[in-house]
Amino acid sequence: MAIGAGLIGMLVVLGILVLLALFVVGIYNALVRLRNQVDNAWSQIDVQLKRRHDLIPNLVETARGYMQHERGTFEAITEARSRAMGAHNVAEASKAEGALTEALSKFMLVVENYPDLKANQNFLSLQETLTSTENKIAFARQGYNDQVLFYNNKIQMFPSNIVAGMFNFAKRDYFEIQNEAERSVPKVSF
Repeated sequence: MAIGAGLIGMLVVLGILVLLALFVVGIYNALVRLRNQVDNAWSQIDVQLKRRHDLIPNLVETARGYMQHERGTFEAITEARSRAMGAHNVAEASKAEGALTEALSKFMLVVENYPDLKANQNFLSLQETLTSTENKIAFARQGYNDQVLFYNNKIQMFPSNIVAGMFNFAKRDYFEIQNEAERSVPKVSF
């Protein structure tokens, strides 16, 4: 009987260890899934930002012929675009994209002074594409931030925070608006 009780005790302990291992594996897999969803959401933003970055030179070139006295405006957009394209992480991208949005807003305000440019079909088409891209960026940013929220909650809440700590799951940054100028939508008029 003593051997049977000891065996039952070992089986119970073994069963508890197996359940604990399955629990840790389940949490680990959930964390990996959430981390991958955050990465996917960031790649969606990245696609839209690339589209925006590719559109800007065409917009500037179209306007350059009409706006010959606005060299500073063109340089500001070009510099902001270069910084945005060179961003290496979410925080840098967020800051650089904010500066680019601000430069584009100023550019669109200057465009108001050039009625011939505002009537140019190519420019109007580029403006419409820019507006569409800005909307897609906003939606992608919202999706990314939602995924970051889910992920950060999971790695900070008990008991998954224990598994997250064991496997070095790090908190992710939100793609946030950096300043008040960024909070305003670029003015695009047709």
